[in-house]
Amino acid sequence: MRPSTVELSYNKKLLCLRQNLPTSVLQWRDRKAGGSLKKELDTIVSQLEDIRKQKIERKNQFAEVLHQIRNISNEFWGDSEGNLYKAILAETDLSVRRLEELRKQLLKLQNQKSNRLKEVSDHLNTLNSLCLVLGMDLRHIAGEIHPSFNDSKGTKDVSNQTIENLAAAVQNLKEVKIQRMQRLQNLASALLEMWHLMDTPTEDQLMFLNITSKIAASEPEITDPNLLSVNLLNNVEAEVSRLEQLKLSKMKELVMKKKVELEQICSQMHIVTEAVNAMEYSVEALESGAVDPMYLLEQIELQIARVKEEALSRKEILEKVEKWLVACQEESWLEEYNRDENRYNGGRGAHLTLKRAEKARALVNKIPAMVEVLTSKTKAWEEQRGNKFLYDGGRLLSMLEQHSILRQEKEQDMQRQKDQKRVHGQRIAEQEALYGSKPSPSKSGKKASGTPREVATNRKFSLGGAMLPNPKPDKSASRLHPSKKGDFLNQKSSLSHQQHSGFAALPPEFF
Repeated sequence: MRPSTVELSYNKKLLCLRQNLPTSVLQWRDRKAGGSLKKELDTIVSQLEDIRKQKIERKNQFAEVLHQIRNISNEFWGDSEGNLYKAILAETDLSVRRLEELRKQLLKLQNQKSNRLKEVSDHLNTLNSLCLVLGMDLRHIAGEIHPSFNDSKGTKDVSNQTIENLAAAVQNLKEVKIQRMQRLQNLASALLEMWHLMDTPTEDQLMFLNITSKIAASEPEITDPNLLSVNLLNNVEAEVSRLEQLKLSKMKELVMKKKVELEQICSQMHIVTEAVNAMEYSVEALESGAVDPMYLLEQIELQIARVKEEALSRKEILEKVEKWLVACQEESWLEEYNRDENRYNGGRGAHLTLKRAEKARALVNKIPAMVEVLTSKTKAWEEQRGNKFLYDGGRLLSMLEQHSILRQEKEQDMQRQKDQKRVHGQRIAEQEALYGSKPSPSKSGKKASGTPREVATNRKFSLGGAMLPNPKPDKSASRLHPSKKGDFLNQKSSLSHQQHSGFAALPPEFF
């Protein structure tokens, strides 16, 4: 029995060593037992059985801890830690110290899992708030990351890859939120600008006040549901587009109104501005988008300001031009009046016409002085400003010079007609002196019938000075009644050789 006792004693010591039990306890138990070898063997067998039970219990404790470690590790990193689990189970070290180390490791993993669950929960909450603002489906986005996120009762996946995907999804939605927020604020700015520009009523603004109120909001402050949804942004963009079209239409109207204003000022001031008729001022250019209406409006307003400034300097000269043109019209009327052979017939209103003729002759006598003053003023204006004084596109000095030339030609024609009349009268007198007059009965009748004409001729002298017999008016006489003052100047050159008889009716001092 001695070998069996020794072997059992050895196994007992080996089990104690594996479980980290002190061998002194066994020795104390051996000494206490004492007695025969049989009793000693029974004692050792009993102790060995207790130790084996402790080993099984200890191994179960190890297995439970390792099982939990393996499960958590699998949740974190997958099945890559399975070999480690098997290696730990195969260990011969089943000591309490080793068990405590594994328990600490398990506790660490449990804390890590708790942190990961909190991190996943935070990511999901962030995703939920982002999807709420952006108008997106949280279940769809979370389900694409991991199906466990759509199971409210199940365990959430906390693997490294899943957490990384969650973080990436959150970051992506934050970037989308920032982009849409910038788009929203740009649209809000455009809305406010349009409302201010077109004086939009407050009741029309109420629908989009929740948009404009966020014009200066930061990213965390934008939390309203669907505030950054695609549908809402598209609706706001459509409203801005509608207002822009309305603005463009009103800008076109304003541009055309300003253009008409500029044309009226230029017409009143007799200024021809090339910019008014330029292509960029046309409606077609505005509708095609070739020209910015705001830029065009600014250019027209600048042009209006320049024209008004120039109008102040032209005012005095233009007033004198108007008086000169009125005098020229009266001169034209007087020429027509003097060509009328029936002007002295005693019809209704004849005395009023006669008074007008007298006033017209007085005004016509002032034309040379008017032209002289106008010429002096115009030259001074051109020297001061370094530009030509244009009147309806033509240089005023050239018009005045042309007028003076026409008057001089008329005076020369009148003098030539007087000389011809004098020579003709001298020839008749010489013939009568040589041959005498031989009046016939028919001539005497004509002479008698011509007496009233001589009386009428004497009346002509009393009104218009010495006049030649009135020739029959030609067709060009119909062109002596310009409907506009400016037309008179354009007709001067064409009338230079057609007005001789009319000026013959005026006394020399009128010229």
